[in-house]
Amino acid sequence: MALREDLEKQGNWLFRWRSYSPLLGVPVFIIAIRQSGIIEIKFGDNVGDFWGSCAIVVSFLGFIVRCITAGYAPRGTSGRNAQSQVAEVLNTTGMYSITRNPLYLGNFIIVLGVALFIQVWWLVVLVCFGFWFYYERIIFTEEEFLRGKFKNQFMEWAEKTPIVFPRFRNWKKPELGFSFKTVLRREFSTFLSIVVTFFLLEIVTNFLTQKRFTLRISWVIFFVTSLGIYLTFFILKKRTKLLNVSGR
Repeated sequence: MALREDLEKQGNWLFRWRSYSPLLGVPVFIIAIRQSGIIEIKFGDNVGDFWGSCAIVVSFLGFIVRCITAGYAPRGTSGRNAQSQVAEVLNTTGMYSITRNPLYLGNFIIVLGVALFIQVWWLVVLVCFGFWFYYERIIFTEEEFLRGKFKNQFMEWAEKTPIVFPRFRNWKKPELGFSFKTVLRREFSTFLSIVVTFFLLEIVTNFLTQKRFTLRISWVIFFVTSLGIYLTFFILKKRTKLLNVSGR
């Protein structure tokens, strides 16, 4: 099999299972967690808490990137389809004018924040290389599809727009206005995933460093509030049409 077809085959498999295949990296994170807490040990709890807060902020910056992307995206773009490639139009405005893959950029920043929270340097390095290896194949497959469907329009956009890391001077005003409802409908599950990840990491890292289960009340409030927000929007999405927006 030629390299191009082999990359496309790999990309199709990763694209189809992209919601689950990152779980293959969980064992690596578990190994890293057993080495966590280095900053607290060397510089004290206050510095460690500050580092952890900054890591959480980093992940939520990635979440914001996803929200901005979803809020301006028209129907038929930036979807969560898993079985096959789907694109009704080629979106080249808004976030897609500064990077061809803003959702993957958001995902990278989210996972980077998680890796930073664990405080193990080699995990951060592996996340960066793993992101490149994993998404390179998915992006290749997606772009083969877009190249075939939109031809010259895709080539002109790809020539001036970076693959992942943004070129802010390219910003082009989105064709549609920002839809907060669309963000709520599409990204509430991402929000809870981030919260649950950090909540569990806090429990596990505290246990490994202190040899007992400890959890501050602020973390409990944070988790319970986030779960309440998630359930609210889950019900609104499944049982009502309040979050539906025409053309989105």
